[in-house]
Amino acid sequence: MAHLENLVLCRESQVSTLQSVFGERQHFSFPSIFIYGHTASGKTYVTQTLLKTLELPHVFVNCVECFTLRLLLEQILNKLNHLSSSEDACPTHITCETFNDFVCLFKQVTKAESLKDQTVYIVLDKAEYLRDMEANLLPGFLRLQELTDRNVTVILLSEIVWEKFRPNTGCFEPFVLYFPDYSIGNLQKILSHDHPPEYSADFYAAYINILLGVFYTVCRDLKELRHLAVLNFPKYCEPVVKGEASERDTRKLWRNVEPHLKKAMQTVYLREISSSQWEKIQKDDTDPGQLKGLSAYTHVELPYYSKFILIAAYLASYNPARTDKRFFLKHHGKIKKTNFLKKHEKTSNHLLGPKPFPLDRLLAILYSIVDSRVAATANIFSQITSLVTLQLLTLVGHDDQLDGPKYKCTVSLDFIRAIARCLGLTLDLVNENFQEWDPSTHTFNTTVLP
Repeated sequence: MAHLENLVLCRESQVSTLQSVFGERQHFSFPSIFIYGHTASGKTYVTQTLLKTLELPHVFVNCVECFTLRLLLEQILNKLNHLSSSEDACPTHITCETFNDFVCLFKQVTKAESLKDQTVYIVLDKAEYLRDMEANLLPGFLRLQELTDRNVTVILLSEIVWEKFRPNTGCFEPFVLYFPDYSIGNLQKILSHDHPPEYSADFYAAYINILLGVFYTVCRDLKELRHLAVLNFPKYCEPVVKGEASERDTRKLWRNVEPHLKKAMQTVYLREISSSQWEKIQKDDTDPGQLKGLSAYTHVELPYYSKFILIAAYLASYNPARTDKRFFLKHHGKIKKTNFLKKHEKTSNHLLGPKPFPLDRLLAILYSIVDSRVAATANIFSQITSLVTLQLLTLVGHDDQLDGPKYKCTVSLDFIRAIARCLGLTLDLVNENFQEWDPSTHTFNTTVLP
């Protein structure tokens, strides 16, 4: 269909496959279809557009919104009931507790004349959340056509592969369809299709080409790129509006928009400020350093012990392990100072970057810098995991390695200073290679070793 081709760009192969699988309206289709691909690869849009354009009876349910079994089943049944009832009638709300009840109620709902002799489609978006529900739910949906003896097809949309879904006990295998990522040529074609009517298609295509040249290496999400294109286009065409350049003066237009695209790399892509704030900054020509996004702050709010864990991680990353006894034990005895530093250690550790350290060493340093007795409970370990999720710590290697996990501290010295200040600690680290903790004064003393 020509109309469908104009609505769905660069997905001709997938649309053709789905149309072949759907078949005629009155024919029995495949019992279940599994569609997967990365974020913003067109899975949801193509499926919805195809079903709406062909005017096929369908219900669309997001599994993130329906996070319990009851919510999911009732949402499907009530949407189907709304399809089967007339426009004047007010359908009654259907309640459903179990999947067995769902099968019986589904048979009743699909008896309506408006749903007879045609395939009913149930589309479950974010289907990976089904794995966290009851064990019989996913196999039941895959065999729904067999269980209900109705002409129904269940379409599962997900970002992960089918092998991650398949139960150990086995199940009915769905028809699997992969949506690959958009290439740079596909993105160019799709984004250029959105050009404003007051400007020529070639002018907007040149702008999209510049935008992809800047952002394609770091962002291939169609939604993000479309957002960035709309947000920065007024700045690109500003010289044309003012009469300072023509639409073909690409070099001058590029020089005008280049600094603003660099600002967008630091702010909008990370969603540190809102779109309205970004537009105001563009009008005022505010310097990027004045932005009040997350990157403008030197600390974030963390739980009490998480701050100590982060300080301990920083010390473990930037101090050699063989200095721990000297720096963190009150009575460490005499240590010979001659030839203490190896040749490569005479360089500042801050220039060499953070080194990995094991979990046991992190906890040992933590116990030495915290006054109160801290037990190695699940609370402490969960806070370490949270710091990894926040990317303040990095897990080195695989998390299932036999010798225990290793971490790196990824925060800056200014960040650690700010956290130490919040705890009432003094962190004096200016020209030193090593940091020594003094438990009596709650300070990190400067220690310059020979």
